[in-house]
Amino acid sequence: MKTVEIRISGRVQKVGMRNCVRHIAGKLSIRGDVMNQADGTVRIRATGDPIILDKFVSMLYSCPRALIRDIEILDIQFAQFPDFTVVRTAEETR
Repeated sequence: MKTVEIRISGRVQKVGMRNCVRHIAGKLSIRGDVMNQADGTVRIRATGDPIILDKFVSMLYSCPRALIRDIEILDIQFAQFPDFTVVRTAEETR
C-alpha cells in the first residue's frame, strides 16, 4: 500500500470531476479524498495498492465533461483514510 498526491490541471472544476473521481475510487476500493484548489486544479490524495493506483490514474481520463491537460503524481507519506470523500472548499459551504 502507498499514498500518492495527484494534481490534475485543465478544465477540471465545475464539471463534476470530484464526483467522478469518488466514483472511480469506490470501484477500485481506493481510500482518500479529492478537493478543488484555488489555482483551478483538482488535488487527490489516494491510498491503495500501487498497481491499482496506476489503474485509477488512467481511469481519470474517462471523466465526462472534464478536459485534462496534465496529471502530476507525487509519492507522499502513507496515510490511512476511512473511505474516499469529496472535500468542499470554504466558498462551497457558504
